[in-house]
Amino acid sequence: MIVLGIETSCDETGVALYNTTPWENRAPAHQGILGQALHSQIAMHQEYGGVVPELASRDHIRRVLPLLDDALHEAKLQLKDIDAVAYTQGPGLAGALLVGSAFAKSLAQGLNLPSIGVHHLEGHLLSPLLGTSVPEFPFIALLVSGGHTQLMLVSGVGKYQLLGETLDDAAGEAFDKTAKLLGLDYPGGAAISKLAEKGQPGRFNLPKPMLHSGDLDFSFSGLKTAVLNQVKKFEVLGISDAAEIATFQADLARGFVDSLVAVLVSKSEKALKQSDCKHLVLAGGVGANLQLRAALNASAKKNRFEVHYPPVDLCTDNGVMIAFAGALRMLAENNGSTTSGAFDIKPRWDLASNNLA
Repeated sequence: MIVLGIETSCDETGVALYNTTPWENRAPAHQGILGQALHSQIAMHQEYGGVVPELASRDHIRRVLPLLDDALHEAKLQLKDIDAVAYTQGPGLAGALLVGSAFAKSLAQGLNLPSIGVHHLEGHLLSPLLGTSVPEFPFIALLVSGGHTQLMLVSGVGKYQLLGETLDDAAGEAFDKTAKLLGLDYPGGAAISKLAEKGQPGRFNLPKPMLHSGDLDFSFSGLKTAVLNQVKKFEVLGISDAAEIATFQADLARGFVDSLVAVLVSKSEKALKQSDCKHLVLAGGVGANLQLRAALNASAKKNRFEVHYPPVDLCTDNGVMIAFAGALRMLAENNGSTTSGAFDIKPRWDLASNNLA
């Protein structure tokens, strides 16, 4: 079965085609990726310091059809070869979701194909199955992105239990806000990570929110505020030397990253221990962060568990993860697929409520 996947939840337009044959034959799942095309809107949103929903929606409209052509060309397929259409139904920006769902439903209706709405986070959670080191069910998933920070127990496809989540800012959101405080461009994740590599550890002993809370929830708004306070203290000094300013920024970035990573790693260790799982999956855009990966690798070696990552190019939003998640759903009974042209979107959507029976 060949499934077309369409992702338009925020500021990336992704289209991909996935063949379920390798998965059904227990071959490496990544062999099923037939073709993909992706467009990022980062350059368009940079001057605003964040995503502008209306601009994002309009750009999805312009991009989705040419990207479909590109993906079909790479896969050497035609529309008639597609067996089902999967699309991101939520969560995300309402206007952006409408573009993808309307396009997917219209295409499925025109080709007389079933369609299936996919939870965006499910796409991220399952994407490590497309990597070279594949986790075994059940596993703990640490999902860290611009909009979400969650720990999930994943018992199988469509079987998810929320263990903990952020009570305020997501990890990726904290990265972006801290980057803005330090005068870095949007998006801030990669810029902060790169700057932190030059910083001296320990100069700024920033708080590690909820590290000892006793649960698996997160909070990063206080960490962001701590960075703001340090920036204000430095500005009062009136220092104008460029080298000294650069050193301050690098050291503060290092303190921020070290604190955030320490919390993420500690909570992941607790989740593994409480669930008696031996496999941890890192997913979402922040999953590409080198400091976080290094810390998790060190913890895995010390505590004797395995950590798994999606391919780096599948950490950000993409069509492959939606095609793959949709394909695995299509293989299950009572999967929620439909041939109806009616559609709705779910800008806010609890993943556990979308579990398979």
